[in-house]
Amino acid sequence: MHLPEAQPRSSIFYDYRIHPFRRPPELDGGRSAAPVVIVGAGPIGMLTAIELARFGVRSVLLEQELQVSHGSRAIVLTRRSMEILQHAGVAAPFEAKGLQWSSGRSFFRGHQVYSMVMPHDDDDRFLPGLNIQQQYIEEYLVDAVARSSLIDLRWGSKVTAITQDAAAVTLRVDTPEGDYDLVADWVVAADGGRSTIRKLMNLKMEGRSYAGNFVIADIKADIGLPTERLCFFEPDWNPGNNVLVHRQPDGIWRIDFRLPDGESSEDALRPEKLGERIDHVLGMLGRKVPWQLDWATVYSANTLTLPDYLSGRVLFTGDAAHLLPIFGVRGANTGFQDGSNLAWKLALVAKGDAPKALLDSYSLERVQAAREICDEGGKSTRFMTPPTAGYRLMRDAVLSLSLSEEFPKDLLHWRTSRAHTYAHSPLNSFAAEDAAFDGGVGCGDPLRNVRLGADDYLFDHLTGAGFLLLGFAGAAGPGGDLRDALQAAVGAPVRVVRVVIGPQADAADALADIVVADPDGRIARKYAAPDGAAYLVRPDQHVCARWRHLTAAHLAQALTVALGGAAS
Repeated sequence: MHLPEAQPRSSIFYDYRIHPFRRPPELDGGRSAAPVVIVGAGPIGMLTAIELARFGVRSVLLEQELQVSHGSRAIVLTRRSMEILQHAGVAAPFEAKGLQWSSGRSFFRGHQVYSMVMPHDDDDRFLPGLNIQQQYIEEYLVDAVARSSLIDLRWGSKVTAITQDAAAVTLRVDTPEGDYDLVADWVVAADGGRSTIRKLMNLKMEGRSYAGNFVIADIKADIGLPTERLCFFEPDWNPGNNVLVHRQPDGIWRIDFRLPDGESSEDALRPEKLGERIDHVLGMLGRKVPWQLDWATVYSANTLTLPDYLSGRVLFTGDAAHLLPIFGVRGANTGFQDGSNLAWKLALVAKGDAPKALLDSYSLERVQAAREICDEGGKSTRFMTPPTAGYRLMRDAVLSLSLSEEFPKDLLHWRTSRAHTYAHSPLNSFAAEDAAFDGGVGCGDPLRNVRLGADDYLFDHLTGAGFLLLGFAGAAGPGGDLRDALQAAVGAPVRVVRVVIGPQADAADALADIVVADPDGRIARKYAAPDGAAYLVRPDQHVCARWRHLTAAHLAQALTVALGGAAS
C-alpha cells in the first residue's frame, strides 16, 4: 500500500500544503470517463492537462506525492515559456511573483571577462528570463487545475504497472486505500527524470552522461545585488571549477557550484562543508552577510533523449522524455514546449478530429528539438565541466585569453534555451508561398509579439483553442479571396479562430472572431504582410503556412496537411 509523506516539507520561506487523497471511483467499481491519463503532476504534466482541458478533453492526473516538489529546482522560465503560460491563461501569478532579467556577467580570477544582454525589444511583453522557484510554479498550476472541471488530479497515487494493446492502456495504481486498474485511451508519461513509466516499459535513452557533480544550495540572505546571471570561473576556494549565482523571490539566492572530482554527494552536503563553501561564495560576492540554508541537493549533467516519444498509446514528455543539462535553463523550458506541442495534437486525436498519425509529428518535432538542445547544451557542459584534459586545456586557454583579448569571449556565451522552430515539420505546406515573403515569421517559427499600447500586445488578443487564421486587411476590410477564405474557415474540420488585422477595429463585420486594430501598420510590418496576406497558425502558435494571397482552396489544403494528412 502506497503511503506518501503526509507532513509538510520544511522550508524557511515556503508554506507547503498537504493535498488530501480522495478515494477514486475505481476503488468502488466505477470507471473514469477521461480518455487521457497523465502520470506526474509536475509543471509539464499539469500544463498538458490544462491545455487538453482548453480543447474540451478530460484527463486524470496522477501524482504519487501529496504536496508540490521539494526545493526550488527549475527557477528560470524563459520568455517562450511565459508566452506558453499566457496562451494557456495562467501567466498572471507568475508575472506578479517572478523576477524578470535579461543580462549576465562572467568572471575569471576576480576579473569580469564577459557581459551579455539577451535579445529583447519593445514588442516583447516578457524579458528573456524570469526567476521563480518551482514550488510556486507548481502551486500556481495546481490552482489552475483546480479551477477546471475537466481535470481530475489524484494525489497520493503511484503507478506500479502498465500494459497496453491496440485499443487502450491499463495502469495499476497504488494508493493509501488500496490499488486499482485505471484504463485510458492514451497515457502521457510526465513523471520526471526517474520516470516510472519509462522504466516499466524498459525504454532506454540515447546520448551522454557527463562526469562531475554539482551542488545547488538555496539560501535566504540580504545580498542586495540585481537580478542577473553571475558566473565565476576558477574561484580561489574551488580551483578548476565554477560557481553560478541567481537571485530568486522572497530573498532567496541560488548558489550552484561544481564539486572537486571524486567528492561524494554525502560529503558535499555535510553542513559544515556546505556552510564553509557558501561563506566563500558570499565573500567572493563581497557580501559577507548572515544566511540561512533552505534546501540543497547534488546533480550531474546529461544530454540524453529517448529516440521516440511515442510508444504505442503512451507518449513521453518533459524529463521523462529527455534529460538535459541545467546550463542554459533547458529542462523545464524545453518541457513546456513539449507540452504545448503535444496537447493540441493529442486533443484532436482523442476527439476523433485528426488521425493518429498526427501524434507522429509530436515525436518527430520534439525529438529533433531535444537533439539540437543536446548538441548546444553539450557545448556549454563541456565548457563548464571539461570532460578530458584536452577540453580543460582549451577552456582554460579561452578564459586566460579573455583577460586581455576580445575575440575568445563569444565562447563564454551560455547558449540559453530558445524557442524552437519546426522549419522541416511535415505539418508545414506551401513552401514556395512562404519563401515569397520578404521577412516576417516563417513556416515553423513561433508567432512574434507586437506592442500595441502601454499594456496591450498582440498576444493578449490571440485567445481561444484552435488554429489561428491571421488575415491582413486594408482600410476597407478583407475583400475578394481573403473574404472567401475567412468565410470558408467556418466550415473547417477543426476550429479555426479567424483574426482580422487592419487599420480599423470594426472593418471585419461578421468575417472575424477577433479583430485587432493596426492603425500604424506595426503588426503588418513585423509580419511582412501586404493587404490580403494571411498566416495559418497551429494551436501551439507555430506558423504552418502563409500566403501573400490566400484562397479558400489553399486554406483547406493547408489544414489537411497540418492535421497529419497528405497534401493533395
